[in-house]
Amino acid sequence: MKPIDLKAFDFTAPAPLEIADLTTLDEADKNQLLMAGVDVSAEAVSGTYMHMNHGAVHCKSRQKGVEILDIKTAMDKYDGLKEYYWKLIDPDKDEFTRAAADNLHGGYFIRTEKGAKVTEPVQSCLFIKGDNIGQSVHNIIVVEEDSELHIITGCSAAHESKGSAHMGISEFYVKKNAKLTFTMIHNWAENTVVRPRSAGVVEEGGVLLNNYVLLKPVSDLQMYPTITLAGKGAVARFNSVMVAPEGSHVDTGNRIILAAPETRGETIARTITTGGTIIARGHIAGNAVPARGHLECKGLILGGGVIHAIPELEATVDGVELSHEAAVGKIAQEEIEYLMARGLDQEEATSTIVRGFLNVDIMGLPAKLQKVIDDTIKECEKDMF
Repeated sequence: MKPIDLKAFDFTAPAPLEIADLTTLDEADKNQLLMAGVDVSAEAVSGTYMHMNHGAVHCKSRQKGVEILDIKTAMDKYDGLKEYYWKLIDPDKDEFTRAAADNLHGGYFIRTEKGAKVTEPVQSCLFIKGDNIGQSVHNIIVVEEDSELHIITGCSAAHESKGSAHMGISEFYVKKNAKLTFTMIHNWAENTVVRPRSAGVVEEGGVLLNNYVLLKPVSDLQMYPTITLAGKGAVARFNSVMVAPEGSHVDTGNRIILAAPETRGETIARTITTGGTIIARGHIAGNAVPARGHLECKGLILGGGVIHAIPELEATVDGVELSHEAAVGKIAQEEIEYLMARGLDQEEATSTIVRGFLNVDIMGLPAKLQKVIDDTIKECEKDMF
């Protein structure tokens, strides 16, 4: 991991003004956001939150049953959010959590009503525009009992941004029989350093589906969210798709703690390096029975780079069922030859295999977002080959 001097970034500049209509953003910024899965002109959303540099610029809920507030507004409204704020993450965990605690710029507070089925996704965006900007946000999501919610979070930096740092704290609370689908798409710049710190707890019968996509260059990214399945029958699934070109250093993974009977955890990662470094971690701890967990990490090395897969299984009681599968290598020559025998040239055959490898249909994303990801994969192929 590269050393990071947080003093090189400005965490103190004033917050920007409100943007009532996000379609007034310039076209370059809107394109960056779209590549992060955020469509500012979308109508089929239940709400939108946008944070730029050091403050919220847009916050709006469109559907009954879901509340969307800037974290500072929520703290004022709910007596400091004492039940949720910094309850799952220690603010003194490391220098990055301390930076987030000392320089709170904003972030979102999203909560469903009990029993609400929020059919359209909430979209949120954490955006950096400018040079040497240091951004600190704290996000809290509460999915109340028997409710359902899908959040699409796009994190991005403006195309012309020269050097920036993002510190993000996220705490997830999935209550009894609730379901949260959380999709995060990173579209940072090649000179951005990123330090998210995330944790969540899932109660009895709750479900957390977490999707993560990184297809663009980033200078240095490190994250390792921990989810505790605290109630009987709770489920957590992580799906990750990552590409690291030359100059990118990506250290990421997921930890699932099976802390109650009949819990299930699964994490699946697809990684490609075209010259960068990927450290793909995974940890499932089985502390109750019956419980089942599975880790899967597959990586391709195209044109150099490093992939370091670190799967960990930890069982502390008899009867826990844990398994893992990890494979790192190159595209099999026989696969290329098979497709070439059917009329494709070598580049077309390789591209077809890569697209299949990065297939994220398993995530169950909205069709429009799926198309954005598919288009981004095609665009990335130009750099891969």
